[in-house]
Amino acid sequence: MPETRRLIALRRSWLFLPGAEQAILSQAASSGADVLIQELEDFVPPARRDEARRLVGDVMAGWKRAHVLAAVRINPLHGNDGPHDLEAAMRGGAEIILLPKTRHRGDIAELDRAITRWERELDLPQGGVEIVPNIESAAALREAYAIATASERVTACLVASEDMATDLNAERGPDGIELSYVRHRFLIDCVAAGKLAIDCPYTFSDVAGAAAEAKQARRLGYLAKSLVDQSHVEAINSAFTPGAEQIAHAKRLIDAFDQAREAGQPRVELDGALVEVPSYQNAKRLLARAEAFAAVRQR
Repeated sequence: MPETRRLIALRRSWLFLPGAEQAILSQAASSGADVLIQELEDFVPPARRDEARRLVGDVMAGWKRAHVLAAVRINPLHGNDGPHDLEAAMRGGAEIILLPKTRHRGDIAELDRAITRWERELDLPQGGVEIVPNIESAAALREAYAIATASERVTACLVASEDMATDLNAERGPDGIELSYVRHRFLIDCVAAGKLAIDCPYTFSDVAGAAAEAKQARRLGYLAKSLVDQSHVEAINSAFTPGAEQIAHAKRLIDAFDQAREAGQPRVELDGALVEVPSYQNAKRLLARAEAFAAVRQR
């Protein structure tokens, strides 16, 4: 991955945008999302996919000028549209390719080979284009670890909401309980594979609900979330960015634990909770994340 790109762990918000809507795609650069995704699959009627592909080059260039990560979600390669989508994405300069309905590691290996061929043909840096598999079915969920480790190009994985719920024959609701196990299991596989886990999108319109689900995701351990509504960007970014109170508490915890250790104590009580080594390490991790975001803002 080129060093000029935002660190993978700091990519909080992944915004899907309808691939054939030029006005929406152009103004999205100011949305505040960390990653913008020109969606060529479900968000584009088949009759308009050629139109969407013709937009890719200008869209990617505009997003890059705005210092936003530029991604394209193509159709599966085993269909008629996928190879044409990938060509448009590669010629257009996409930094990340999202693959919907990934079934198994073979799909990722096939995409890796195809990207490599295009990098050679277009004389692009080898290995520069990232892959983000989309896990959208029960069968794929069982293969998540294998999918995540199928290629060095895979930097993150994304779990779906609507397609996954449909595959499970589940009833969707704003509380999201029908996807609770899916989100837990997916996160575990991604963490074990060393890849960023991107939480499923909140597909209801209310900002309060999106904020609540994002905060829940952060508590579970997620560092990123996808979204389909630009009005949710601020709430999602906020949920995955350490706030002033969190930073202050982490500093207090670290100071208290350091003092306890200096006094020969194995742990310390702070605000009614016992602080041990894992809590101490987590607080240090939070401060490091806050410092990383501060460095990004100063650029």
